[in-house]
Amino acid sequence: MFPNLLSRAGTRATNSVPHKAPADVQQSPIIYYIFLLMGASLLVFVLHKLHGLLLPLCFAALLATLLLPLVRRFERWGWPSILAITATLLLLVLAIAGLIMLFGYQLLELRTELPLLKDKLLVLFEQGQQWAHTHFGTDVMSRDELLAKSMKTFKKSAGAYVGSTLSTSVGVLSTLTLVPIYIFCFLYYRDHIRQFMFRFIAPDKRTTVLHTMDNIQSVVQAYITGLLTVIAIVSAMNAAGLLLLGVKFAVFFAVFASVLAVIPYIGILVGATVPALVTLVETGSVAKAAAVVAVFMAVQFLEGNFITPMVTGSKVSINPMAAIIALILGGELWGTPGMILSIPLVAVLKVVFDANKSLEPWGFLLGDISEMDESHVGRPVPQLGFFGKAWRMIKKM
Repeated sequence: MFPNLLSRAGTRATNSVPHKAPADVQQSPIIYYIFLLMGASLLVFVLHKLHGLLLPLCFAALLATLLLPLVRRFERWGWPSILAITATLLLLVLAIAGLIMLFGYQLLELRTELPLLKDKLLVLFEQGQQWAHTHFGTDVMSRDELLAKSMKTFKKSAGAYVGSTLSTSVGVLSTLTLVPIYIFCFLYYRDHIRQFMFRFIAPDKRTTVLHTMDNIQSVVQAYITGLLTVIAIVSAMNAAGLLLLGVKFAVFFAVFASVLAVIPYIGILVGATVPALVTLVETGSVAKAAAVVAVFMAVQFLEGNFITPMVTGSKVSINPMAAIIALILGGELWGTPGMILSIPLVAVLKVVFDANKSLEPWGFLLGDISEMDESHVGRPVPQLGFFGKAWRMIKKM
């Protein structure tokens, strides 16, 4: 009797109390950002520790993206994939070998001129000391004292320089050995890699993802191809200006400054300062050194306002602040190779961010001020200029 009464009372009590769904646990923003910071720190640690693996892979991925149109053209001509990829790699090796021979010849000439440049630099230094002593009363340092101080400083840092040079040389050799192998694998297994990625995506979304991947690939190819085209045009213009001024090693300094010009502000400053100093030491003419700087500044103005918009018309432009931060982070993570990769990788990240609605604000943050035009918001594929359209027509041949 009592058990039945208790069971009926418990049933009435249970029925009288309404069922409530468990409340959602609200995560504190502080906890969210702490986990985000921990994840970013872990990512940086992994990137730094695995630089030996990731550096060749990044170089190979960028070069494979650049070489893919040429491989597809060979395949459209009926060539087997292995033969098309091998021929493309051979063309790449020949192009790099030609550049190395050109720069090697210029560097050998520069090496023979170094003793003469050193003597002229010492003469200019003594003249500068005499001028400072006459006008400001500073102490004059003799040539022997200057050489002794320089040798003392060099001996202190010689070990670090030698170790850094050896490690850099070993890293470059290992990268040069692995990059062609990775490029071949990326190009040969590109369809297999794409199918692997599709296995993580629902079938109803694969068409959209495929379209986004094609857009990303087109923008990355346009960016890298346009960047190389701009470097070639600016190099020719710099070389023409320096040759007209009679500057020694004009070709080397022209290409050197053109490659550095990819770095906003800092690149053109370094690229123009080195040949200007060499010209000043070589000729002793301040006017001629200023003319060298004027040539680089004029070419930089033409590049920024006319050449780059005409070549690509690309909206994949990185603002100077993002570029400088990327260079510093790349140098801290992977040294000099990381600085070389930093700007292309940031450009690729911007393309990926622009293609994803949830990440589009980050792409806007990385972009230049010119991207504030609303007519270009959400447009993943750049509007190609004359040379860009010509390159697209060549790829379709």
